[in-house]
Amino acid sequence: MRLGKSVAIAAALCFTTASLTTPVWSQSSIRRKTEERKAEIPTCSQRIGSIAVREPDNKWWEGLGLESPEALLKIFVQRSGCFTLVDRGKGFELAQQERALAAGGALQGGSNIGGGQVRAADYILVPDIVSKNSNAGGTNVGGLLGGLVGGFAGAIISGISINSSTADVILSVTNVRTSEQQAMAEGHGDKTDVGFGIGGGGGVLGGFGAVGVSNYQKTAIGQVVVLAYIDAYTKLVGQMGGLSTAAAQTAPQRTVTMTRPGVMRAMPSETAKVVRQLDPGMILYPTGNTDGVWREVTDEVDNRGWVPNGSLQMAR
Repeated sequence: MRLGKSVAIAAALCFTTASLTTPVWSQSSIRRKTEERKAEIPTCSQRIGSIAVREPDNKWWEGLGLESPEALLKIFVQRSGCFTLVDRGKGFELAQQERALAAGGALQGGSNIGGGQVRAADYILVPDIVSKNSNAGGTNVGGLLGGLVGGFAGAIISGISINSSTADVILSVTNVRTSEQQAMAEGHGDKTDVGFGIGGGGGVLGGFGAVGVSNYQKTAIGQVVVLAYIDAYTKLVGQMGGLSTAAAQTAPQRTVTMTRPGVMRAMPSETAKVVRQLDPGMILYPTGNTDGVWREVTDEVDNRGWVPNGSLQMAR
């Protein structure tokens, strides 16, 4: 019986080596492919703006046995240096608790936590998926051999899979101030791009040391999704590379409202001609021009004139 099992193992290994024609046992080849994939993530010499990652509502990852892609995209953002990452998830919730404690007077003096400190997100990044194919008629050689061979050799064999797993994903970026969809990029990942994974969580994410992406490292479809998002993120950064790095300054002016009755004048002077009467609560649109204590504005029917700053407040 022992002899028969040994012969079966040897025969299976010979079949694998002969039929795949790829250097299965070459750790250097696996490491090279991994590093090549990580190197594809673009890097920027200056940041385009601040960005928050928001997971889509459909939770497509649950059907694939994966974690939310939010953590995955945060890794890409941090690694690329193309955006300042702002947290609007669990970390932000805890930060808000601290702010509530500060507002209630519970924190020690000198804590320096209060209003006006939270950085605004210029953009919202949403990761979605168009289609996925976790195993289209493939043969998992690792499943056949992994149980026969133990130790490190068994771990490598468990990473061998012949299939056509694919994923097509979308990354979309929305401008927070204007609600414009600033960019959208599609990405594709294929099992043939992954190569052979290593048991113990090597894969395309090896070396990131991130929390919350373990299933993307350890599963074939997870690695394929990673490749698809690297492809999409690379295209996305390329699309946004020409944008201004001062998103707050280049966005349209915020609206203002009248705090008390007043008038719009043709020039920035108390003696200038009156363009129209203005009521409290009326919404006006700043042009960006100022003159001393005066601000130039337009109204809902495109009347243009000047109003004292003391009569205005920023709309919320």
